[in-house]
Amino acid sequence: MSTADHDADAAPLADAGLFGLPTTPDEARLVIVPVPWDATTSYRPGAANGPAAIRIASHQLDLYDVELGEPWREGIAMLDVPADVLAWNRAARADAEPIIASGGRDSDAAALARVNEAGARLNRHVYETVDRYLRAGKLVGVLGGDHSVPFGAIARIAESHDDFGILHVDAHCDLREAYEGFEWSHASIMYNVIRKMPQVRRLVQVGIRDFAKREAEVVAAAAGRIAVFHDAQLADRTFAGETWRAICDSILRELPPKVYVSFDIDGLDPKLCPSTGTPVPGGLSFQQAAYLIKRVVESGATIIGFDLNEVVPGDGDEWDANVGARMLYKLCGWTLRSQR
Repeated sequence: MSTADHDADAAPLADAGLFGLPTTPDEARLVIVPVPWDATTSYRPGAANGPAAIRIASHQLDLYDVELGEPWREGIAMLDVPADVLAWNRAARADAEPIIASGGRDSDAAALARVNEAGARLNRHVYETVDRYLRAGKLVGVLGGDHSVPFGAIARIAESHDDFGILHVDAHCDLREAYEGFEWSHASIMYNVIRKMPQVRRLVQVGIRDFAKREAEVVAAAAGRIAVFHDAQLADRTFAGETWRAICDSILRELPPKVYVSFDIDGLDPKLCPSTGTPVPGGLSFQQAAYLIKRVVESGATIIGFDLNEVVPGDGDEWDANVGARMLYKLCGWTLRSQR
């Protein structure tokens, strides 16, 4: 069955693709790259299971969206979850767990080196996969996994765009240098991006509510290249009567016309993602986050890529995966809309 013949109102088959669609990656306009990885997760692991859980939960979505209409008709497909990456993750996680348990203070040098090499290998895998589909004329989104996984995707996108911004929704700054000794830690993704990619003109962080003093120093040293919208400050503005639209517009003024969206699910209120690896009280509602992405597009900016990370399936329930699947559909829909 082709995408054109698909009946989105019918119940999908159990083996259907993302969102219950029959679309193949070759047919798709937008390809989702799943990355089942959580080797350096420092609190609660499980994000490696996120991509598979989101695919299953996505079958419960009704695909007509009141704002976006039927973005699925433009073609959305997810690649198969790669078994080799799952194997790499298991080996790296086994090496990482004793290091994590010691807080990085009592590290086996050989094990640490293996974890760092595994992270570098993952970066190459993601880079090469994204490269293949960008060269085929596709839009690409990355589905983690922990928040270390999109580094390769951002690196590849930086080769095609010499000036863009990152809209980073998260509870954490992720600006730690080699956290617990792990160069490619989930807590270091934005430190690595800012340090290695001059094409990223602005990093705009939204929902931040858990960060270290050294991370604040990284922000200060960036001399305006990083703008942080702390959750407490967003709440203060809301309590003082400022509308969410006005707040969103102030966020968007910090971004250039090309935007990459990096979305950690723990940027949301943790009642929406209670199983995520590092939940923090506070955060955005689902509608606040979706509206922010909508305003990016309505402002005239183009979304050139995105990632969604840190969805951890709950023990015996699909709540986290259902929320993740719905946020993924919003990211897909607004990315496609922005490209028109």
